[in-house]
Formats: sequence, structure tokens, C-alpha cells
Amino acid sequence: MDQTEALLKEITEAPGVPGYEGEVRAVIRRHLEGITTVEQDKMGSIICKKAGLADSPKVMLAGHMDEVGFMVRLITTEGFVKFVPLGGWWDQVMLAQRVVIKTAQGDVLGVTGAKPPHMLPPEERKKMVPKKDMYIDIGASSEEEVKERGVRPGDPIIPVSEFAVLANPRTYMSKAWDDRVGCALFIQAIQRLAQERHPNTVYGVGTVQEEVGLRGAKTSAHIVSPDVAIILEVDIAGDVPGIKPEESAIKMGKGPTLLVYDRRMIPNLKLRDLVIETAQELEIPLQFSAAEGGATDGGMIHIHAGGVPTVVIGVPTRHIHSHVGIMHRDDYDHALELIVALVKKLDQATVQGLTV
Repeated sequence: MDQTEALLKEITEAPGVPGYEGEVRAVIRRHLEGITTVEQDKMGSIICKKAGLADSPKVMLAGHMDEVGFMVRLITTEGFVKFVPLGGWWDQVMLAQRVVIKTAQGDVLGVTGAKPPHMLPPEERKKMVPKKDMYIDIGASSEEEVKERGVRPGDPIIPVSEFAVLANPRTYMSKAWDDRVGCALFIQAIQRLAQERHPNTVYGVGTVQEEVGLRGAKTSAHIVSPDVAIILEVDIAGDVPGIKPEESAIKMGKGPTLLVYDRRMIPNLKLRDLVIETAQELEIPLQFSAAEGGATDGGMIHIHAGGVPTVVIGVPTRHIHSHVGIMHRDDYDHALELIVALVKKLDQATVQGLTV
């Protein structure tokens, strides 16, 4: 296991649903506090400042720390936990999955459940079970027994899914690629930039609560007040059965992606072109993506103050917003190379030229 693989394992296995990102923040701090100045805003986003040859332009590399998960809503008299989803979940992927409830007394293991199909009429078996009818079973038989284990409303619930190397050793499976892959990218980009000259000051920012409304992006942008921003994200790989080429041409292992459109942002066009030119110079394969149904932290950062030239670079990932996702190491490595090269080009004149 090399340094990158070890980092990806560590950061994806850390628990951190929206509003409960503390353990992910601690991972980022451990890797960057020796080479950056570390602070956090009052929402909990971590801001790691790496000075270069000049104080400005200020380059913001943003990846959100939170993953999709759940929160305890109430405990039934029979001892089952009802929950609130944190982030977007497709009901169909939620049943019969292991989860851990993080309580003040320690971790409590459970499984998501619903009424057994054997007890449903034939027509009901064909229907998707809605979230409201699901529960978490921790093996208890009463409300009192659940409370004795320390479970209470407001406790975060995290999918259980260990990092694993798959049959193709360049492919990795884990929870929380969305968006620990972005956090890992800015960690390693700053580590590399610490060994090289760059004509700016770089801020690696792990934002909070992206999955519930891009909230940490707003507050951290206020602290940094960036001159330019690069959002580091996953992208939805369309190379699975049932996806037509015209619906998505994004393939895992074929290079990082450049997002040309999403529901909350159109990228700065000159910055977009700079990404394309840089990829061509380095012979990095680059895919182009348009996300009509989603958004990133860029949606908030690019409208900060008088506006911030912003672009999104993604790593194609299968099965996001579920208990497990799959990504390809080549896409990650190429994304990292592209980000470092791009930052080194962002001097004062270049950044000023993005908006004239």
C-alpha cells in the first residue's frame, strides 16, 4: 500500500456525515498542519493556508468533508431507530445495509430494515420501500434497551464500508468517495506544492455540510475570500449497464473530468480553457461532463462577494450516494497532476486575465 492508497483508506473510512465532520477534519489536520497554517470557520470547515512566492492571488482548492448518511430521529417503544436522511439517498439502495450509530457511549452497530417481503401481498413486493417505512435494528427489544446503549435523537448514523482494493488493483471500493476524494486531492496537491515554487497562496479547504445545501462553502469562502477557486469532486461514471452514451460518456479509468455545466454554476470560461490547455500540454486525458441534476460547492463559492472565477475537476466514480463507490487510481493520479500544474500557472496576471 503506497502513500496515496493509505491516505485514501484513512480518509474514506473516517466517519463524517453533514454536521458531524470532526473526524475527517482531524485527518486533514494531521496531514497538513506541518506545512500549512490551519484554522477553521465557525461552521467547522477547515482552512489550510500554504504561502507561495506571493500573497496573492489566493487560490482556493475545495473538497467537502461530509458524506451522505443519517441521523437518529426517534426510538420506537419496540426498540427500533427511526432516522432522518442527511444528503440525497435513493430508497432502493438503503435496505439491508450495515450502519453504525455514533453515540456518546461509543459505536452501536445496526442494520437498515423494513417489513419483510414474505408478509407483503404480491403487488406490494414490486414497489420500492420509502424511507419513512424503514428503521434501524440494533438487536434491541425495547426503547429502554436502546437508550441504555446511549442512542439518542441527533446521533449521526454512518454506512459501514471498509476500503478495499478490487480485482483490478487500480480500482478501489469504499464509502464516502463523495467527497473524500476531493479532500485527498487537496491534501496531496499541497504536499507537492510544498516542494515546488508557486506564484500565489493556496488554501486547501475541507468544507462542511455540502450534501445538505453547500453551507460550509459559503462560510469558508467568506474567510478565504479567494481570487480563484478549483472545486475538487467526484463525477458520476456513466459506464454501467443501462446508461446510453448520450446520457453520459464519462468512463472510469479514462481521465478526470471537467464540469462544463451544473445546476448551480457555469464555470469561468477562461479558467475552463486553461484547464483544457494544461491537460493537453501534459497529455492528461480529460473528459467533459454536464450535471443537470446536481451541484457542487462551486455553486456557492463562485458568487462570493463580487464573484470568483471557479471550475470543477472531478474523478469519475460509480455508485455514489450509496454505501459503496468505486473509483480508478489512474483518474485520481491524473487529476492530482493536473491540479498541481494548474495552480503553478495561476499568477497575478493570469488570474486578473480570467475576468477581462
